[in-house]
Amino acid sequence: MRHVAIIGSGPAGYYTAEAAQKAFGSDVQIDIFDRLPSPYGLIRSGVAPDHQPIKDVTHRYEDVALSDNVRFVGNVSIGSDVSIPELQDLYDAVILATGAPSDRPLDIPGHELANVFGSAAFVGWYNGHPQFAELAPDLSGKTAVIIGMGNVALDVARILAKAPEEFAGSDIVSHALDRLRQSKLERIVIIGRRGPHQIMMTPKELGELGHLQRATPVVHADDLPPADTDHALDPAHRKSLAHLRAFAETGDGDASKPVKVEFVFNAISTALIGEDGIEAIELERTQTVDDLAVGTGDVFRIPADLLISCIGYRSVPIAGVPFDEAAGHFANVDGRVAPGIYCVGWARRGPSGTIGTNRPDGYAIIDRLVEDIDAGVIGAADRRGRAGFDVLAQARGLDVVTFRDWKKIEEAEEHAARTGAPREKFVDVMDMIKARN
Repeated sequence: MRHVAIIGSGPAGYYTAEAAQKAFGSDVQIDIFDRLPSPYGLIRSGVAPDHQPIKDVTHRYEDVALSDNVRFVGNVSIGSDVSIPELQDLYDAVILATGAPSDRPLDIPGHELANVFGSAAFVGWYNGHPQFAELAPDLSGKTAVIIGMGNVALDVARILAKAPEEFAGSDIVSHALDRLRQSKLERIVIIGRRGPHQIMMTPKELGELGHLQRATPVVHADDLPPADTDHALDPAHRKSLAHLRAFAETGDGDASKPVKVEFVFNAISTALIGEDGIEAIELERTQTVDDLAVGTGDVFRIPADLLISCIGYRSVPIAGVPFDEAAGHFANVDGRVAPGIYCVGWARRGPSGTIGTNRPDGYAIIDRLVEDIDAGVIGAADRRGRAGFDVLAQARGLDVVTFRDWKKIEEAEEHAARTGAPREKFVDVMDMIKARN
């Protein structure tokens, strides 16, 4: 019997478990650990609450989770409750699928001002992640600035711009919806350090901005490159540029809509200005040279009452595991960290790709695990696996949440949902624990 520990219950974790089942059949026991009582990682806490169809992939993960040889071990923090060396003593392989849950820092003067947030924190706030439930952003000002030109920046802008009734059918948590109802924002500025040809926004998400009830996108025609240069882009980028060009045709947008979502290209943030809270952002205009943003020395400011930095994510180091600080993920060679320790998904490659990208990544890491077993690198010793962990957990008084426990928590969330919503998420770990009883 092979014993595999997977740390992290998001897409990378479950796809890796699925791959291990196919590789070893019934001759494997897989324990999937998570520090929260809830599974699914960024599917639950990162995917926009108004993008419910994307979350349907959890049904596939549930099939894996309810298999006889797979177990969810929730409410257990690896590194504090249990160490990596302890897991190595118990399991043939330890696979890190922890994702990249921490914000890449906005390392400019003023980053510590009040009402300045990273996207992991801000998205976690409106998605009900327990770590960020108390964030309480101030939406009473007129202007929000979002740094970044990817889909996360679009999600944040759309959530800020929507009318309350547009959240019908979403699972945005009530504390966020209540605050958004009171929002006084009139201008949402999305800032990119490069030009329109370099945006990472996908056409579907970009197109949604053109169909909001009370908000209108604003793109300045002078910021767009000549249309005949779009042919060099891939088809998806061409579609995104087509949306930007359509937005530019309306000039300053639909005058009947009170909220403007404005795009500012070729500008890099140099400082945040304010006394206690943010009041403005200082920017330097750039030129895009060979896909790189090169400063021009032309500095200007934009008023800002709220700022969300959507410039990327980092994995969180775990004691005893080599970490690449510059890259922001675990140090590895093709997913191998050390004998018996592997990493997969964003923990391996950084925050890139879609949810589906994690499936081939998970299968590839199991292929390498099999290679290492065949080569005698791992798997020679007789490990206790699940049985050994249970003894350790009992000795330490760990309150483990199983997948069946999670289903009780999920049922309670569904029962508490407001009319039309799929669920009302618990935002406190202790409330989750109580709900399973």
